[in-house]
Amino acid sequence: MNQDIYVLIEHLQGEIADISYIMLAAARDLAESTGGQVVGVLLGHDAQGLADDLAADQVFYADHPALKEFASDAYLKTVASLIQERTPRAILFGNTTIGADVASVLSARLSLSLVSSCVKISEGKLISQICGGKIMAESELDENTTLVTMIPGGYKTEAGQSDAPPAIETFDAPALDDLRVTLKGYVEPETGDVDISKEEILVAIGRGIQVEDNIELAEELAEFLGGTICASRPIVDQGWLPVSRMVGKSGQTVKPKLYLALGISGAPEHVEGMAGSEMIVAINMDPNAPIFDIATYGIEFDFFDLIDPLLEQLEDA
Repeated sequence: MNQDIYVLIEHLQGEIADISYIMLAAARDLAESTGGQVVGVLLGHDAQGLADDLAADQVFYADHPALKEFASDAYLKTVASLIQERTPRAILFGNTTIGADVASVLSARLSLSLVSSCVKISEGKLISQICGGKIMAESELDENTTLVTMIPGGYKTEAGQSDAPPAIETFDAPALDDLRVTLKGYVEPETGDVDISKEEILVAIGRGIQVEDNIELAEELAEFLGGTICASRPIVDQGWLPVSRMVGKSGQTVKPKLYLALGISGAPEHVEGMAGSEMIVAINMDPNAPIFDIATYGIEFDFFDLIDPLLEQLEDA
């Protein structure tokens, strides 16, 4: 077994996913404890250029038409063959629909340990969030190759980016002729009344808004700030806002200059969609809310006691 830390690079329709950069930053911390290198694993077709800004010591690249976009069978076979041939110390996956799909099946098929929802590497330890971030669990690498799924929150995307392109080594994908699952195309929802992914200021509401009528307060605040409102999944599930306003794993990824989170706990599924915001201001009554772990500024306060004085200040500004 070598001591290198591999990272499965996620990309969608020609763009690297932010979780890939976050994983590369985490892999650097883990590689320092193992004494190995950080190796990106890029699967695609005519996609070698996607490796240009990856902060990796090396990138293994497999080119095959079946790997142009994510398809579970093709990825599983390719990554499994790579692990069996090169036996890295660990391989990181995003805790996403792609990463969870691949990592869970590989763990079962290859009898490898899987550490899920890892947010940070500290002195060689894997720090994971469980129970929606209410409990932090500490793990160590197994004797065999360890599979790890990463969630956002512990690293900035910039830490996984580099101006110097890494060295690239190509490797052959296994036979991919008998795939049970293949991609036929993408079905994308309509953007809706506003494209929150392009907004510079977002006021995000969560369970703490309590009732639908209180959304008007958030809308008023957003109007004063020159932004718009968005929400975590529970608000959309209630039907209070359309799906186009949802931020997170099942919604949109946003990177505004200001993300004001009102009554949002900071579950990993939500953080995945907004961790790249330039400034995160969180208002929450729970001092242990995970959102405070990634917030630039955090306020332990009842939003409803704060909104009127805040609106008054904005009116006078």
